[in-house]
Amino acid sequence: MIQSMTGYGKAVAEIGEKKIIVEIKSLNSKAMDLSTRITPLFKEKELEIRSIVTTVLERGKVDLCIYLDSGNTTNAQSINKVVFKNYLQQIKEIAESENLDMPQDWFQTILRMPDIYSTTQQEEISENDWNTLKKAIEDAVNALVEYRKTEGAALEVKFREKISNISDLLASVNQYETARVSKIKDRIKNALVEHVGADYDTNRFEQELIYYIEKLDINEEKQRLTNHLDYFIKTIEDEKGQGKKLGFIAQEMGREINTLGSKSNLAELQNIVVMMKDELEQIKEQVLNVM
Repeated sequence: MIQSMTGYGKAVAEIGEKKIIVEIKSLNSKAMDLSTRITPLFKEKELEIRSIVTTVLERGKVDLCIYLDSGNTTNAQSINKVVFKNYLQQIKEIAESENLDMPQDWFQTILRMPDIYSTTQQEEISENDWNTLKKAIEDAVNALVEYRKTEGAALEVKFREKISNISDLLASVNQYETARVSKIKDRIKNALVEHVGADYDTNRFEQELIYYIEKLDINEEKQRLTNHLDYFIKTIEDEKGQGKKLGFIAQEMGREINTLGSKSNLAELQNIVVMMKDELEQIKEQVLNVM
């Protein structure tokens, strides 16, 4: 079963009068790219938190947000205005010195910077509090994984449909094989008559024709493409998603389809090749989102 890299998960837990809210979302990425926004109370546990997330999710551009919803406003989180202004001044200076426009999302960018938040009362996290938080993080990650599996199932349906379409198009090539060879033969013969005349060496003509047709033979390409199609389906049925592997297989499929196009020498076959390329491009786009 394949998994998508797109997902979302959320979990809520309680520590005393406080409510811990853990939200996590992911998009496609070549590697694990984790960014975090963690309330200062749990900042000391960031390395352990990152380890929990990266061990399970493995790949993707992941955003993790952990914050508190407290009924006690004296413990509410606030923005450190001095730090905020300092970050803003630095951004303006860099933009001016490098002749760059200010980023449109500069406000959100600053809010993600270190030490931007402060609390009126800093607390220490107890072992019980940490266990509660860890359980909430695990629940949110598991919810995201389930989301990924659901998205992956939808991707699998799409992949099977596209692979089936390419397979059907490949099978339709056979009906044009005889016409393709005849057309090649007539084209060479007409060229000989035009440039040499009717009195040409027929034996030599047959030898050259056989050589030329062998060079344009597409049976090997058809067989290799069939093997790639079968291997693609086998790969998506593996226990774990194989996004990179599927990408490599799709590249090999593309090479065989391109060779078919270069050897076709028939308008009908060129049309089939174009349709196969269209199906393959849709596969390649979706493969980027597979774990």
